[in-house]
Amino acid sequence: MNPKNALQGLNNPAIIVHGGAWSIPDDLKAEHLVGVINAVKTGYQILVEHGSALEAVERAVVCMEEDPTFDAGIGSFLNEEGYVELDALIMDGNTLNAGAIGAVSNCRNPIILARRLLEKINSPMMLVGRGADKFAEKVGLSCDPKELIIPREQERWEKGNVGKDIFSPNAKGTVGAVAVDMNGHLASATSTGGSPFKMIGRLGDSPLIGSGGYASEVAAASSTGHGESFMKLNAAKLAIDLVEQGHTPQMAAKIVIEKIASINGYGGIIIIDKQSRLGFHFSTTRMAYASISKEGHLDSGIDPK
Repeated sequence: MNPKNALQGLNNPAIIVHGGAWSIPDDLKAEHLVGVINAVKTGYQILVEHGSALEAVERAVVCMEEDPTFDAGIGSFLNEEGYVELDALIMDGNTLNAGAIGAVSNCRNPIILARRLLEKINSPMMLVGRGADKFAEKVGLSCDPKELIIPREQERWEKGNVGKDIFSPNAKGTVGAVAVDMNGHLASATSTGGSPFKMIGRLGDSPLIGSGGYASEVAAASSTGHGESFMKLNAAKLAIDLVEQGHTPQMAAKIVIEKIASINGYGGIIIIDKQSRLGFHFSTTRMAYASISKEGHLDSGIDPK
């Protein structure tokens, strides 16, 4: 068969990732950019090898969960009692199947755990707290909770508990990825350690279907920022609805973040549609992002354009 004929009818794959929207300090810019570029390259390699969008976003997010630069996986913020609780969501736009994990404390890669839940037949779509911990043990993805704590965050938690203002008021390092594969299928993935000093059991938008992420047959989105604001507007689903109504991903991203700002919220969002069009927008000082378009062009940044 002619290779050109073999590719007829296939989409041009594309992917975009974010590493959190907040006031990223100058001395952390390089680390954030390297982290999102590594993640987007990992995801894109899967796409060009005819892998699924679901696999691409999962592996891209794993890259960032394994990078202590970000508030996801190892190196995440500690909660009010000094340990890590992680949230993650992954969604397949082709089937609308999803897996969501909340407040898991014994899993290094909650996005992998979320994918396992998505693939489990006749299972719930979301597990939280003790249930998520037990599921991690059952599928062989559990770890010692102490493995998730790095010296930097332990020190910050200890200093914060004696009244020092060591965090930016909008410090967030949630990570996410959205992609379209050669079959035109879309997927979204989001992972976070949540807010510093958060209440035990607190869930933000990240693991909530429609708030922290969403994927349909038309588009996929992943959110980052002030979780409660994104929850109020079901922001990721709103973004998809806007694309379905005819807005470009870029315009949809701008509209969503402006609506978030109108309720005194802040953050960012990334969107991709079936035509491999990309969009992102953020209202914070900075957001680390990287994308590889359908032309194979790599773009990355951290400051507003």
